Amino acid sequence: MEVPIEARQLTRRFNDLVAVDEVNFGVRRGEVFGFLGPNGAGKTTTVRMLTGVLEPTAGTAMVDGYDVRRHPVTARKRMASVPEDANIYVDLTVWQNIMLTAAFYRIPRRTGEENAAELLRAFGLYERKNEKGYELSKGLKRRLMLCMALVSNPAILFLDEPTGGLDVVSARMVREEIRKMSKQGLTVFLTTHNIAEAEQLCSRVAIINNGRIVAIDTPEALKAKIAETCAVELKFEGSSLREEEIQAVEQVREVRKTESGYLIYTRSPGRVAQRLGCLASEKGLHIRSINTLGPDLEEVFVQMTGSDTKDAKSGGDA
Repeated sequence: MEVPIEARQLTRRFNDLVAVDEVNFGVRRGEVFGFLGPNGAGKTTTVRMLTGVLEPTAGTAMVDGYDVRRHPVTARKRMASVPEDANIYVDLTVWQNIMLTAAFYRIPRRTGEENAAELLRAFGLYERKNEKGYELSKGLKRRLMLCMALVSNPAILFLDEPTGGLDVVSARMVREEIRKMSKQGLTVFLTTHNIAEAEQLCSRVAIINNGRIVAIDTPEALKAKIAETCAVELKFEGSSLREEEIQAVEQVREVRKTESGYLIYTRSPGRVAQRLGCLASEKGLHIRSINTLGPDLEEVFVQMTGSDTKDAKSGGDA
């Protein structure tokens, strides 16, 4: 199945509140797919329908070709999920935690042990396999939860804030393992408020707002849609180009004088920077610095949802 996660007209109402409104998207096999939105936008509700925790009011959630509502057991065998509030059994050892999960999935003991050892080594936990859960830091617990989710070799992994609150080392390790697993064919559905992380990890992202998908594309394509925020920052040593000279350069849209130079808005910052460099050289002027500035995924998020990213990081979600 080349589209292992699919939402078809997926809708969920809570009395008069439409939390998710006819959402449609498909996630490709082996893709890290980001799901972004402000609080209350419908992220959590959508994931709960996709994972079979919550029944849709209308529409269909498909996982690896199975309708989650009609074939819940089969669909759940194809996936694993690590919610943000997931936890481990703190009175059990690292090894006992992962083997208990393997038993839950009815994995043969030898296969479970082989999978567990491989995962614990990958996530830097094998030397800690005899430590109790309460001895682990938050970052180590998060790594163990990922091992527990992956011990059954799922085709699909749902992750909610996988690096939230982690130290730099643990967060980097988790991101590296997500990339590696994706290259090996695992499909990852990533719900996060960490927009920079989504930009690094995801081949495509969907942005949901007020229960509807407002954008879905690669981070690069989404940034290109708001290219008017691209600019060139130009500073001179001594004498500088005049504002009207800069404005006359092809593809320059707007010029703003700053305390130390100019901010030049354009849809083609690389070309404009090159032309400005040539023009300054022709006039014998010395450029102190020239930088191209472009929109990041956070800017896309703000423009498409009308929400500050600080709002997206606080509180709960519908």
